[in-house]
Amino acid sequence: MFSKACEYGIRAAIYITNASKAKQRVSLKDIAQAIDSPEAFTAKILQQLARSGIIRSLKGPSGGFEVDDEQRARIRAIDIVSAIDGDQIFHGCGLGLKACNEHKPCPVHDKFKVIRDQLRDMLAGTTIAELAENVNDGMAVLKR
Repeated sequence: MFSKACEYGIRAAIYITNASKAKQRVSLKDIAQAIDSPEAFTAKILQQLARSGIIRSLKGPSGGFEVDDEQRARIRAIDIVSAIDGDQIFHGCGLGLKACNEHKPCPVHDKFKVIRDQLRDMLAGTTIAELAENVNDGMAVLKR
């Protein structure tokens, strides 16, 4: 449903959030290893997240990636999806048709619209801090 970049972006944000809560900055290498993502690909994703203001990137010997305390409570999963994949997932056709809409629906339009709306609501109502807590509690994992 999400692009691979978006999946890695969500996982990276969760990892960075947990590290930041413990007052640690994490390196690109640590993030890529923790989320089982290629390092060069992870770097591009982290650039997008930093440009969008979702994470902070600090250079230098004590640099790395972090999420400040205030941001942790405000970043929602939908913010990451929008930063990486845009909002097409919430508007696009379930079968990939260009002209699917209420007036000219595809065969799955009505059912897919319900799922799309539920997905948007779930992502908008879920903070990265909540997801990070699930990982921190051992109720969820970031890699297989």
